[in-house]
Amino acid sequence: MFNQWFPNVRMEDMITATNETLYMTLVSVAGTFVLGLLLGLLLYLTGPGGLWANKTLNWITASVVNIFRAIPFIILILLLFPFTDFLLGTIRGPQAALPALIIGGAPFYARLVEIALKEVDKGVVEAAKSMGAKYSTIIFKVLLPESMPALISGITVTAIALIGYTAVAGAIGSGGLGDFAYFYGFQRSNFDVVFICTILIILIVFIFQFIGDAISRKLDKR
Repeated sequence: MFNQWFPNVRMEDMITATNETLYMTLVSVAGTFVLGLLLGLLLYLTGPGGLWANKTLNWITASVVNIFRAIPFIILILLLFPFTDFLLGTIRGPQAALPALIIGGAPFYARLVEIALKEVDKGVVEAAKSMGAKYSTIIFKVLLPESMPALISGITVTAIALIGYTAVAGAIGSGGLGDFAYFYGFQRSNFDVVFICTILIILIVFIFQFIGDAISRKLDKR
């Protein structure tokens, strides 16, 4: 019955495309989490009233974050072609999409990190400072643990955005379900392929959302 409804869908190719999408998503989420967390911390710590309050550094960081957030992802990929080619020696395939995915996702997540850190009770931070805690202790023992549920929710939202980015990257040959849907589905008028790719992407989104929500709820109860 499946072959009758979806005659142009080859399961082997579909599995390969799904694995490529998962690979791009997982690696880019990890990279985005690290880079976005660093940028978000820098935004928060150098902002007004922050532990490292510095107008100049805060302005530079905020400008970088805002600029890269403002660039549409498809244009960002094209702009990063020379950098990607220099770094990886190719501009095609799942690995070649990773620099653009991380650089595109990190600024978005950085703002979510900044918001999460601002929601931490300032009284807790002040109490730690009054006890003579070092800045590193305040960051790793107070700020990050207190904001962790919001940080997990933020990376979940970012991960779902990155899944969409992988589909966009597929239009220029990065592989994955977006690539498969565009080149083997849309361009060949095989709309059964496009439909199955869409369903698989939706399932991946639901899985990431479920896992993120479960981890966030568990941390929130601690």
